[in-house]
Amino acid sequence: MQLGTNELNPSNLTAEQKARFDGIVSKDKIVLFMKGNKDFPQCGFSDAVVKALKFYNADFVTYDVLTDTEIRSGMKHYSEWATFPQLYVNREFVGGCDIIMSMHESGELDAALKA
Repeated sequence: MQLGTNELNPSNLTAEQKARFDGIVSKDKIVLFMKGNKDFPQCGFSDAVVKALKFYNADFVTYDVLTDTEIRSGMKHYSEWATFPQLYVNREFVGGCDIIMSMHESGELDAALKA
């Protein structure tokens, strides 16, 4: 079943899942949930965001949604965003590939990463 945007809701998570995801996005300043990892992206969208982050020499961690099904399904509800990659900076959801690339082109991404 494909999740529609209306079905994505943080209240669909268990308390344990929410606590896990809160911990993940709080542990590091810049967190990218993606297909693959920063050394070996597994899709073009993930690769594009990794390249944008590396352009700014950002210190970021990645979580591979292909190897952790709980993250893959749960993060969609946590962020209320159905696709990957998903970027968090300072515990805040920034967006997916289209938003990140738009921010990169406008120069906003540099400021967001430095905040």
